[in-house]
Amino acid sequence: MPAIPLNKEKLRAEVQHLWPELEWIGDMALREKVTRCWERAFELSPLTPDDLTKIPFTLLVANCPTTFMEHKRCVVHIARDAARAMQEFMGTALKIDMDTVIAGAILADVGKLLEYEKRDGKTVQSERGEMLRHPFTGVALAMECGLPDAVCHIVATHAAEGDLVKRTTEAFIVHHADFMAFLPFKDKKNLR
Repeated sequence: MPAIPLNKEKLRAEVQHLWPELEWIGDMALREKVTRCWERAFELSPLTPDDLTKIPFTLLVANCPTTFMEHKRCVVHIARDAARAMQEFMGTALKIDMDTVIAGAILADVGKLLEYEKRDGKTVQSERGEMLRHPFTGVALAMECGLPDAVCHIVATHAAEGDLVKRTTEAFIVHHADFMAFLPFKDKKNLR
């Protein structure tokens, strides 16, 4: 069940507050679609923008000490920095669209807003989330908001589901950035 809806201006301000990295997307139409996708996710989600600064980024790590937004923003920064390094050192061999990398990294986990819910103060997988993991619901949201296929591809392939298809260079970048900010949490010896 969706949360009490925010008015459109307040919701837009909340999304922009969560995602200052939206400003990194040079293509204004793409930036608008990415912003709209997050707005749409909140319209359909039981979670609020404030929840994302408190809930764990994954349910696959017991007592995960990192929030959704800490993880997500880290992934976006890793992806951008990796894409920059690849452009600098391999730009004559590889085409890399920076706007696609950033948009895809920002949207990779947007589907978690439909996969997660809070029950008795705990973040749990929703009934929908048990049937459709976030790459699937994220692509549905992205397509509804008119995101280009190259960005939808990143959302679809950023997680393990993407291991079954050919990833674009931009999708490889986001996939590895995401796993860099996830896999260390699977070994408790890595945690403080």
